[in-house]
Amino acid sequence: MTLRLAHLSDIHFGGENRAAVSGVATWFAQHRPDLAVITGDVTREGAEPEFKAARTWINSLAAESVVVPGNHDTPYFSLTRRLFAPWKRYERHFGQVQRTSFQRAGLAIATVNTARGVQLRANWSKGAISPGQVAAAARALAEAPPGVLKIVACHHPLIEMIGGPMSGLVHGGHDAAVALSDAGVDLVLTGHVHAPFALPYPGGDGRTWAVGASTLSIRERGAPIGFNCIEVEDDIVRVTALAWTGSHFEPWRTWSIDRRPVPA
Repeated sequence: MTLRLAHLSDIHFGGENRAAVSGVATWFAQHRPDLAVITGDVTREGAEPEFKAARTWINSLAAESVVVPGNHDTPYFSLTRRLFAPWKRYERHFGQVQRTSFQRAGLAIATVNTARGVQLRANWSKGAISPGQVAAAARALAEAPPGVLKIVACHHPLIEMIGGPMSGLVHGGHDAAVALSDAGVDLVLTGHVHAPFALPYPGGDGRTWAVGASTLSIRERGAPIGFNCIEVEDDIVRVTALAWTGSHFEPWRTWSIDRRPVPA
C-alpha cells in the first residue's frame, strides 16, 4: 500500500501566497495524504498573529502534521527575545523545539532544529547542527522496525542544492549528512532555499537523499510556488514537486528514489 506524505515549507504567514495556501487545503481534501511534514519558516517575522494564523491553517488541513522551526520563526525585530527566548512564541503554538520522533506504520521521523536565534556570524538566517543533534536523531530512528522509511526533518539543507538560489551554509552540515547516511536514514526533508530538489548524500550506500521543498509565500526565488508530494512504496519513493498555476497544483518535476532492500 502506498504511503503518501505532503512536504511543505517556508509558508511565511504574514507574507503567504493566500491563493496557494487555500489551494493546499483543497489539495489535501482531494488527495488525503497520510501525513504533512512542514520544515520550518511557518511565519515571516516570528510575530504572534502569524503563529496564530499558521496554527489555525495547519489544524484545518485534512492530515496529521509534524512541524519543525525555521530561522524566520524567531522574533525578527527583537534582539532581546532572540537572545533569551527565541522559541517562546513557536513553542506556545507548536510545542518543544528539542528533538522529537514520530512513528506510524511504515514510517519513522526524527525532527532536528537547525535554526538559531543568534550566532557568532553576521548572517543569523543560516543553519547549524551539532554532533549531539545528529546522534540523537540517529538513535531515535535506529529504534524503528526494519523496513520502515526513516526520515529526518529540519529546516536548512545540510548540503547545498546544486545551482540553488541561495545557500544554507549549515555549520556541521557536511559531517551531519555523512553521519546520517552511515546511519541508514532514507530521506532528509528541508526547506529554506524556496526551490524543490532531490539529490543523494555523500557517504554510506548512496541511498540517503536530500529532498527540499519550495515555498508557499510571495518570496519566490526562480522556482514555482508549491510543495512536494512524496509517495512511498516497498521498493521506491517518488517525489513530485507540485507547482501552483494560479488555480490549482500540478506536477512540475519528479524524482524516483530506489529504497534500500529490507535486511533478511
